[in-house]
Amino acid sequence: MLANRRQFLALVAAASATATHSGPIQAQPVPTGARIVILGAGAAGTALANRLTARLPGARITLLDPRRAHLYQPGFTLIAAGLKPASYSVSTTAEWLPRKAEWIQEAAAEIDPEARRVVTTSGRALTYDFLVVATGLKLDYEAIEGMSTDLIGSNGMGSVYAGPDQAAATFAEMSRFVEKGGTALFTRPATEMKCAGAPLKYAFLTDDAARRKGTRDKMKIVYAAHSGAFFSVPIVNEKVRMLFEDRGFDTVKNHVMVAIDPGKRIATFDTPDGRKEIGYDFTNVIPPMRAPDAIRFNSPLSWQEGPFAADGWVEVDKHTLRHLRYPEVFAIGDIAGVPKGKTAASVKWQVPVVEDHLAAQIAGKESTARYDGYTSCPLITRVGRAMLVEFDYKDNLVPSFPGLIAPLEELWVSWLMKEIALKATYNAMLRGRA
Repeated sequence: MLANRRQFLALVAAASATATHSGPIQAQPVPTGARIVILGAGAAGTALANRLTARLPGARITLLDPRRAHLYQPGFTLIAAGLKPASYSVSTTAEWLPRKAEWIQEAAAEIDPEARRVVTTSGRALTYDFLVVATGLKLDYEAIEGMSTDLIGSNGMGSVYAGPDQAAATFAEMSRFVEKGGTALFTRPATEMKCAGAPLKYAFLTDDAARRKGTRDKMKIVYAAHSGAFFSVPIVNEKVRMLFEDRGFDTVKNHVMVAIDPGKRIATFDTPDGRKEIGYDFTNVIPPMRAPDAIRFNSPLSWQEGPFAADGWVEVDKHTLRHLRYPEVFAIGDIAGVPKGKTAASVKWQVPVVEDHLAAQIAGKESTARYDGYTSCPLITRVGRAMLVEFDYKDNLVPSFPGLIAPLEELWVSWLMKEIALKATYNAMLRGRA
């Protein structure tokens, strides 16, 4: 445990500085006239575009994305905790993009990697020499029978993932529940998902809100795990199990939500023993997450077999993020079909790898850059406390500050990483400086 507030704040500053200056060594620019199309101007696409404009002078870089607003998604949990306004996570797409890149405000409708061509939603055809898929993922609310995002913020319905306004509405609904009590139900989908710690965070935050209000004895908190574990990393799973037990959570496992009745406030689950129902007074609905339709249905880029095939994740080598069948195609961020890595922290480490491999290929060389699956989750356990959980493909804990921040301890400094340092680091990443 660090001794005082000054040391805590110094460590947070060091974390931000470390993140800002990390990444590959400054390589020599590679002049080129290559046509590079990036699908998506979210965190991954924007960060890569900024780095490539510096690394590849003369390259013709085009980004496709219809979204005018850029959303800082790690902030959604803070909004849903009532600590930040919805505007905290909202900026504009334009302010982060490099001036030398072309931004087409459309999405991809179909992709033909044999012809090296992308067709946009308006029917415009774009050819490329290199393609980077950074589309993010699809929140498939429609896969849950009875669910609609229009329901969020009423009848005990919350959903932190849906957007900043919905996160704020979730906080309002959670606050009403904390006043009255009853049953709070928390779940996660069986698909791959972004920030897999988020379902746990909001269960902890609801518990904390009730304890602060003095109403915890008026409620039951149920966490329905989609599998036999609460977290994919075994040592973290055991810590979460202990925390759930300590805080009096009721838990069930191998429950996957397939339907919800907002009027009756009943959720239906597929389980090994058939369908089961759980009633609730408040719930945070987290939908299945899949590749966007343009990738999943209108391109051959998805995995053809294996655990990532059904939901359309792009078939890439997990270390280089290069497509296994189309060497001029890369995928980065949430869309990449790799075992870990659907967090903003993962993007920070993936972007330099793709940049280096793409630049090396243009220069006729080979890159040794590798992504090891680094994923970070500031796992909030109450307001003012979090565990800074960092791990890789092998489920090894890989702490950035060994000896200073214990990854499985609930610490104030880990909370500050989430509340203060992370956004500055994220913004530096968007600019291509991390």
